[in-house]
Amino acid sequence: MAYQNNTMIIRRDLMERIVRLMHENRLVEDVDRIPIQMAPRENGAHRRCCIYKERAVIKYKIMPVLGYRIDQEEDELTLLSTYASNALKRNKLHDSVLTVVDEACTACVKAKYTVTNLCRGCVARPCMVNCPKQAISAQVNGQAAIDPSKCVNCGLCKEACPYHSIVYVPVPCEEVCPVGAISKDEKGIEHINPDKCIYCGKCINACPFGSIYEISQLVDLFQALKRGEKIIALPAPAFLGQYGEPAGKVVNAIRKIGFHDVIEVAQGAMMTTSHEAQELKERLHEGHLFMTTSCCPSYIQAVRKHVPDMMKYVSSTPSPMVYAAQLAKERYPDAKTVFIGPCVAKRKEAQDNPIVDYVLTFEELDAIFEGLDIKVADCENEKLTYATTESRGFAVSGGVTEAVKAEGLAIDVKAIQISGLNKKSIGLLRAYSKGKCPFNFVEVMACEGGCVAGPSANLDPQNVKKLFTKSIEEIKEVCSAE
Repeated sequence: MAYQNNTMIIRRDLMERIVRLMHENRLVEDVDRIPIQMAPRENGAHRRCCIYKERAVIKYKIMPVLGYRIDQEEDELTLLSTYASNALKRNKLHDSVLTVVDEACTACVKAKYTVTNLCRGCVARPCMVNCPKQAISAQVNGQAAIDPSKCVNCGLCKEACPYHSIVYVPVPCEEVCPVGAISKDEKGIEHINPDKCIYCGKCINACPFGSIYEISQLVDLFQALKRGEKIIALPAPAFLGQYGEPAGKVVNAIRKIGFHDVIEVAQGAMMTTSHEAQELKERLHEGHLFMTTSCCPSYIQAVRKHVPDMMKYVSSTPSPMVYAAQLAKERYPDAKTVFIGPCVAKRKEAQDNPIVDYVLTFEELDAIFEGLDIKVADCENEKLTYATTESRGFAVSGGVTEAVKAEGLAIDVKAIQISGLNKKSIGLLRAYSKGKCPFNFVEVMACEGGCVAGPSANLDPQNVKKLFTKSIEEIKEVCSAE
């Protein structure tokens, strides 16, 4: 998450309202009131053309929170209460991860280049002469204008203008996507191509209108808890930096939601470390050039869909989430598991590995805390189950490398960390996949800085990193005192 903004505040407000209504058994009765409550007539400070448009956008933003994909379910005549009633009765999770709220996705222009009032209407007209599609014409006042229906966004006009009067105006979600998975249709609505998407989640927080949503499992999980099902919570190591409170209090707060037990994914990370270190040693002994990590599901998606030649270099060791879920199933064979973290791609990994039944983001977890009036600061500071400092360090870039090195393999681990997947780093991976890697161990994290900077984190990365470091030190002090 890059920073706090109003679209995030609205998203979290919606989730909190849904949780509160479910807790009070009023979801079906009152869900249709949410758009009116959030966009009251007397307010007048609407972000769109009218109050009705504002309420429509809120309605469609509620649908993915209820677990629906907009383009498959949208019906203007169907009330939210109907969708909510069906959501409470369903027994299968949606198989999509992301959805675009098209009612909100209307502001970005098709042409990414525009002429500003710096245009002097010069005689030379280099912008017009160099345009390969004749998309630029002179207006009555002499200034140039770009026809968005003809523009192919080549940028030649911008380069040619001697007055720098043509500027590049990016489409934020398209600009931030490292693999070109988002594009507009003929109506100007963005669509996410599942054959390209790596579920890094960068688009969610990049959209200034908050039109991209995860398809939540909040309703499904909450219903399972209300039915009294035995569910084990698996918080990712990054939870240590989410609340500024001792880790034991956060674990206790998670337990208060109604989970049967809480097993830190850091325990699974210890197993990942052991197996991955041994696999690295064996691969290098067999003459392999290098090996990459396998714990970041977004990276795995990037390899499968965009750098297939890299697959032979990816570790076959399961992720910490999978190992933690295995531990939970061994202790509680009749239980279900829910991974809790800052990651969108974990939803896809869980779909591919049914040992994880639900995925909850830190944003959703905080919405549950707020909706159930659970105050982390007021919770008991319970004792944590043992996990190494290195396994908890999986949450930050370089943490996996340090954990593997700490295994004492008696081999020279020459490592590099790729912190953040973007067009440049994916190009680097393509080069490495051809056997041009000067390192024998490559750690890859889709989010810059590691999982603590995930798109669905509860705080911004800088604060999380500080709080995470503080929490790790507090845990070390407790362990040394025992």
